[in-house]
Amino acid sequence: MTDLLPSPPLPPTAPDLLPRQETLQAGLDLIDQGFTLIDSQLRMVAWNRTFLRLLDFPDELAWVGAPFEGFMRYNAQRGEYGPGDPEQQVRERMLAASRFTAHTLERTRPDGSVLLVRGVPVPGHGFVTLYSDITAQRAAERQIQQHAAVLEQRVAERTAELHRSEAQMRLITDSIPALVAYFDRDRNYRYINRGYKAWFGLDPAHPERVSAREYLGAATYAGIRPNVAQALAGRPVSYEYEVDVASGARLVARTTLIPEVDADGRVAGCFELTFDITEQKRSQALLVQAQKMEALGQLTGGLAHDFNNILTVVIGNLEALQRARPDDAPLAEYLDPAVLAARRGADLIRRLMSFSRQQPLAARPTDLCALLAEVARLVQRTLPADRQLELRRSPERLWAWVDPHPLQNSLINLIFNARDATSAGGSITLEAQAHDLGEAAAAELALKPGRHVRLAVSDNGCGMDRATLERVFEPFFTTKPAGHGTGLGLAMVYGFITQSAGAIRIHSSPGAGSTVSLWLPACEPPPPDLDLNAADNRAGAGASRGMALLVEDDAAVRQVVRRDLLALGFAVLEAENGQEALDILDCTPAIALVLTDVVMPGGIDGRQVAAHARRQRVGQVLLMSGYAPGSPADEGLPILPKPFSREQLAAQLIAATPP
Repeated sequence: MTDLLPSPPLPPTAPDLLPRQETLQAGLDLIDQGFTLIDSQLRMVAWNRTFLRLLDFPDELAWVGAPFEGFMRYNAQRGEYGPGDPEQQVRERMLAASRFTAHTLERTRPDGSVLLVRGVPVPGHGFVTLYSDITAQRAAERQIQQHAAVLEQRVAERTAELHRSEAQMRLITDSIPALVAYFDRDRNYRYINRGYKAWFGLDPAHPERVSAREYLGAATYAGIRPNVAQALAGRPVSYEYEVDVASGARLVARTTLIPEVDADGRVAGCFELTFDITEQKRSQALLVQAQKMEALGQLTGGLAHDFNNILTVVIGNLEALQRARPDDAPLAEYLDPAVLAARRGADLIRRLMSFSRQQPLAARPTDLCALLAEVARLVQRTLPADRQLELRRSPERLWAWVDPHPLQNSLINLIFNARDATSAGGSITLEAQAHDLGEAAAAELALKPGRHVRLAVSDNGCGMDRATLERVFEPFFTTKPAGHGTGLGLAMVYGFITQSAGAIRIHSSPGAGSTVSLWLPACEPPPPDLDLNAADNRAGAGASRGMALLVEDDAAVRQVVRRDLLALGFAVLEAENGQEALDILDCTPAIALVLTDVVMPGGIDGRQVAAHARRQRVGQVLLMSGYAPGSPADEGLPILPKPFSREQLAAQLIAATPP
């Protein structure tokens, strides 16, 4: 028995790791933000050239394992932190760094450049810091502020000129999409425009009755009071704050106070100009989030590629052992849990990659009516007895070109959300319908006109307000209590549906429940004789199917996939990189199949190999990948996500066979 057990894979050697390290470093060096990763001992793990350039550090200062204290001491000794004892400055910064506390701050360097520094702890590993040069942005903001000050001064001058005509002045200020006011040195309002009525329900005809403490609230007023004092001291000031308005909304406001100086040189009062900048702040936050998720996706993609290769080897060898000893019950007690755990690991990687739309999908014609019935069966026993699940299926069979596994997970996720949104006696509906979308309807959904299938999960629960709907697809956003949701569920559903050339829409309002609709392109059913569940048998194990070229840089993965191809009836040639594959294609006629990994070292990737094979008129070309940046579907090439079983390989070969 022990002779049949596979030897554990050897750990990567230094030559194996070097190309990946060089690839990762090259990718980091292309990022226009500075990047550092330090471990829990405050030692350098990774960095990029932008970091060294932005902070003028010499190359020799950075090496793997370099103490981060060296960078701080270098800065202190050249006066980067200003006057003071360099050693004391280093100690203070090392103490702060050792706390591994998330932070965002701006730092002005001696040369006048301004850096935005954002640091985030990596639990159990260390700390990631991003450095962005915002010098030009801050200069532009100062210019805008100067222009705004000039404009505000002109408004003030114009207001003084129109002081004799109160009606004309009010007509002007009431037309401005902002709050305009004037208060005297004793902080008594003398004038407010119509904007105060819209925001706070105040009467513009009686400014003397207005109290900032009352309409802002004591807490908000206490926060802005120092700015008012500064303006009454004769210095213009602008500040931002959050405020609750009469409609119940919470806005972000920016107020500018311009002092009015009388003939004696004393401040007589202040002109006040307030704008709603809520959307501007939200856009800035979304941009920061997008940049963070893009960087996270790049790092996660490389890890997923390696991890899926490992799982391919593990699952492939375990399944081979299962086939070799099908009747060995004691051995199965060890093998079955191991295979199950490895597949759960592969599913976890797919879920982590799906929200960033970087997960290779195994799309195929999928019977949605059968899938909905299976989903209803799976979730029925997990729903409370006081919740009712109703399944509404179309009388016709509905087929869509989609990966059924993440679609099933998406629907289960939506049903669980509906469960959490309903109380005792609540109802949940799962339904599927076919729709022919015209030009207008398709444009509204950002889809192509034609036949689509709409899957919907509806509930009669608490519903969502507009503010929640605007953020519902944001990663990590959740309305559930701490410990009851990660906020990744709807983000992953959104990423998967978008990657599947579909659309997702949510209709909801407080107290009226919610309906989440998933739109997918319809397709024709597969040929009647195509049995994907019996693909391995139909592939004809042992039958001669011609020559296959297997292109994979990982030797252990090649060994597993080669064994599956041999079992499916192929003679196998192997190439460990793209250039070797091109050479074999050029000198070997009558290759029936090219199965190539997408991401490979050496400058020639799997897509280039596939394109060359198609020009050589190879019978079948199939890509495989644990992580494939870009969209192979755009090139009309089927892709098999790693890890995969022999049955999945056989099914993909049958599905990809030209008619």
